[in-house]
Amino acid sequence: MSDSLLGLDEPPQPRDSAYRVLARKYRPQTFSELIGQDAMVTTLGNAIKRDRLAHAFLLTGVRGVGKTSTARLIAKALNCIGPDGQGGPTIDPCGICEPCRAIAEGRHIDVIEMDAASHTGVDDVREIIEASRYSAVSARYKIYIIDEVHMLSKSAFNALLKTLEEPPAHVKFLFATTEVNKVPVTVLSRCQRFDLRRIPAELLAEHFAKVSQAEGVEAEPEALGLIARAAEGSARDGLSILDQAIAHAGLEGEGVKAEAVRQMLGLSDRGAIRTLFGLLLEGDAQGALASLRGQYDLGVDPQAVLRTLLETVHAVTLAKLGTHPNSGQSAEELKALERWAAGLSFPALHRLWQLVLRGHDEVAKAVLPIEAAEMALLRVIHASQLPDPGELARQIASGNVTISGGAAPAGAAAPNGSALPTSLGQLADYLEEKRRFQLATQVRDYLRPVSFAGTEIEFAAARTLPFDFLKELGAALKEFTGTNWKLQCVEVPAQAMTLREEQAANEQAERDSVLASPMVAAAMEAFPDAELIGWSKTGS
Repeated sequence: MSDSLLGLDEPPQPRDSAYRVLARKYRPQTFSELIGQDAMVTTLGNAIKRDRLAHAFLLTGVRGVGKTSTARLIAKALNCIGPDGQGGPTIDPCGICEPCRAIAEGRHIDVIEMDAASHTGVDDVREIIEASRYSAVSARYKIYIIDEVHMLSKSAFNALLKTLEEPPAHVKFLFATTEVNKVPVTVLSRCQRFDLRRIPAELLAEHFAKVSQAEGVEAEPEALGLIARAAEGSARDGLSILDQAIAHAGLEGEGVKAEAVRQMLGLSDRGAIRTLFGLLLEGDAQGALASLRGQYDLGVDPQAVLRTLLETVHAVTLAKLGTHPNSGQSAEELKALERWAAGLSFPALHRLWQLVLRGHDEVAKAVLPIEAAEMALLRVIHASQLPDPGELARQIASGNVTISGGAAPAGAAAPNGSALPTSLGQLADYLEEKRRFQLATQVRDYLRPVSFAGTEIEFAAARTLPFDFLKELGAALKEFTGTNWKLQCVEVPAQAMTLREEQAANEQAERDSVLASPMVAAAMEAFPDAELIGWSKTGS
């Protein structure tokens, strides 16, 4: 490991000096330490070797990918004089000569850094223009590094244009921004632009492993992988998370553990997500809701669960395509992905993606996130039990679809010879047949089933029941069946929906299933103002 990675390129600090966070301590000091930006480094190296240096560079990319660090490295590369003081511009600055050390420590008089967020006005730019006329004091080039350049005002940009187009030979401008779309085209056209890529999670994990080793901290590879994924391509964000994880590990020498990182970040356990995904595919509503609640009770954000489910659907799709697996995936996870990929069609995977994505967006905006997540999972389960929309359309076109009410299994016989109802659905239908429409509506709207055994019914109330509901229902059932019924309203957590809620969920799931089919989705994308109308459960 190089001395610069260890932070030894800077003067030794006293033992009582303030602690420096990892994101500052391990800033890259050479281009070889700038991870994930090989194409840019190659271009800059060739430009320096051929003496074809632009007078202005624009560095753009998401936070923490190394824009400001790259600008400082360019400043060092252009002003390095080598250990013997005779060197010229180089892609490998020595880090030893006075210009290199002064730039690294932020004290070089000819390398001026300005934060455009706090210097937005035309007067600030005029100062740069006036100062740029004078030659560098002790360096080869006078370099202006302007961070977050998109924050400059319109008048400031306009004042800079002429100098930016024809600057003095001894001046170089280095601009950095996270929002390049806010930089005027007139400025973009005068700069050589470099788009810094998000750093791949694999490279970040390797980098974090080196940092952990340099810090004398043991870290599990899985923990570093979790941190790398949470960083979303940003080295600075990842190092900040690693800093927190090391502090979280305490002083007992336990090191950075994957489980501790999950708890710290509020991430859902991938094993638990695999279990939940399997329950969704099996159509186990109670098991899926229990799994979701279990993660919620551990502090996992419901939206994070839906996001990880989206990642799982994507991973299954890639596995079905036969793409190279992610190096961070465990053998158990790869085996599960292969099993699901073999059992799911591409249309089913596309439909799953659309349903989970919609649920994720709903949870993000919901007043009750966990309840919204539960309803989203139930919608996925109901949709998974529906036929494929393409196959259903073919069956309808061929006339092979028959629609019926679906005869209920016969129950015990009533004294008048008719079968007794054996479920709340049959009970509601039975009351409608007997023209007790109000009672039938209340059964559909108010009752959540708990148990239905013979003439004994237990249910939970979805809302406050009418005062005489139980009395009226018991009297009606005795009148129609000649038998006393035992009706009991219990206060238990409802694991089922009312008949009305179930009907609405089924209809919505069927509608979502149709909308999620590739054919319909393509049509809706081609005609953004189109609406799905005149559609019902019967497919009409």
